[in-house]
Amino acid sequence: MNIPARWILAFLIPLICVSGCATTQEALKTALGISTRDIEACRKDALVKVLDCDYRTCYDKTYELLKAMPKVSIYAKRRDMIAIYYLDPNTTPVGVFFEEIDVSHTRIEVSSQGSGSKEFIAKCVFAGKIEETSASGKKFPESVEY
Repeated sequence: MNIPARWILAFLIPLICVSGCATTQEALKTALGISTRDIEACRKDALVKVLDCDYRTCYDKTYELLKAMPKVSIYAKRRDMIAIYYLDPNTTPVGVFFEEIDVSHTRIEVSSQGSGSKEFIAKCVFAGKIEETSASGKKFPESVEY
């Protein structure tokens, strides 16, 4: 019984990709542009604020705010993190991380390798509204509050 090499490869490649190997999965995420490794590595330099709201409310309102922001594209979402691309003036990944302190307080961390993008997104998230001026200094058409 001689099995052609292409059938073996057709079976093995998907098996390796879904096998749970972190290196393989991370390489695939990086190739697809949805890796969160860089923003997770930047958390030590994150901008941090503890908000007076429960975890679910903070997370949901932040998600809605980010969805409504011009020049923001959400590319990953987990229970404790929302990862976005901020498209002003370049495409910069920014991570918004959540940690429940107690029933009425939530810690939010905003991390990114781009300091301007990190500061702008943090300013919007911490204030709970879209600021009128972007990180590059351009005016948005209007400010939207949630």
